[in-house]
Amino acid sequence: MGVVFCCSAMTAQAAGPQVQSAATATATAQRAMPPAPVSSLSSGAPALAAVSSAGRPDDDGRIRIQLVARDQVDLSSEISAKIASMPLRDGDAFHTGQMLVSLDCSLYAAQLHKAQAEAEAAVQLKRVNDRLAQLHSIGQIEVDEADAKAKASAAEVAYMQATVRKCGIAAPFDGRVVKRSASAQQFAEPGKPLLTIVDTSHLELKMIVPSKWLSWLKPGHPLTVNIDEVGRAYPATVARIGARVDPVTQTVDVTAALSGRTPELLPGMSGWAKFADAGR
Repeated sequence: MGVVFCCSAMTAQAAGPQVQSAATATATAQRAMPPAPVSSLSSGAPALAAVSSAGRPDDDGRIRIQLVARDQVDLSSEISAKIASMPLRDGDAFHTGQMLVSLDCSLYAAQLHKAQAEAEAAVQLKRVNDRLAQLHSIGQIEVDEADAKAKASAAEVAYMQATVRKCGIAAPFDGRVVKRSASAQQFAEPGKPLLTIVDTSHLELKMIVPSKWLSWLKPGHPLTVNIDEVGRAYPATVARIGARVDPVTQTVDVTAALSGRTPELLPGMSGWAKFADAGR
């Protein structure tokens, strides 16, 4: 490296003052140039910058929020059967206890009747053997066998009754249908989703706030939420505060609950939250 520098300097001197000045300027610029960044750090810098801006309030101290449903469920069958009826479509509303899916359970109903008949016969046999045992006409073994058979028959009846009760799927809450994954006359397999439903009557607000707000932000703190899609403001209160602080962004998750009924709001809507006391 020393030889190359010497030769370059001599060449520049021989070429004249203009070339020498250019060589000197180039060497000075190279010495002033900072070292090239490591590729892993440069590739992660944009992502880190994006993450660090999460939960940062705007100039007015507002925080971006999103509406989410407290409950969203994928309904599926617990038994194998053909779908007899599925009347609701995407977007339809329903009430708690309303039948959402009905299955064709004629086969299971027949098995239940058979089990009930066998259970009645087993009970009669047990009564007869108990009477004969009082007369010392049969041994204890026959009495115990009749008693065990009666219990097994009763258990079979209970099993078939539970199976038949699974032939209909009722709504667990008030809500709306998000997506139909099957139709009537199709065969339902255990565990395969049939309907996706969401509870639209209990919406929550999800937001990310600076962790320094924990000095004054507590559950029950009031706030006002402006929803973009409907252009209205709604009162709300802080319901829960996250259990940990993100050490990179210095933020924490916060969940708030709306006050009163808001049938016009839907999960997925978004807006801005303004806290009553900005104690920041």
